[in-house]
Amino acid sequence: MAEELPFLEGPYEILELADGKQIRLRVRDWAYGKMLIKPRFYGAPAQKEIAFLRLFVDPADKPTAPHYWDFTAGTAIASILPELRAKKHQVSILVLTAHGEAPKKRFTVAWI
Repeated sequence: MAEELPFLEGPYEILELADGKQIRLRVRDWAYGKMLIKPRFYGAPAQKEIAFLRLFVDPADKPTAPHYWDFTAGTAIASILPELRAKKHQVSILVLTAHGEAPKKRFTVAWI
């Protein structure tokens, strides 16, 4: 049975990285939820519900408020979520590296 995700309130701070770019995040807390988006491609529905991961980070990693990033890359979330549930973020830094361009962009996930 699929887990029922809560809707998380905005403002949404979508993390976008260009091809080859990397970000290091000291994750302080996290939430897994869903949001409504309004796709703009031809033939898209008026709105679509998607799952996303909200990563509350150290203010040094994102000096502007709010101090979180919303991450929507499903394949990377599948790698990150088990580690968050195991509390790896309490002792490690999350490193995300982007590879390619949307919609085929993928991410390398590492913990250091």
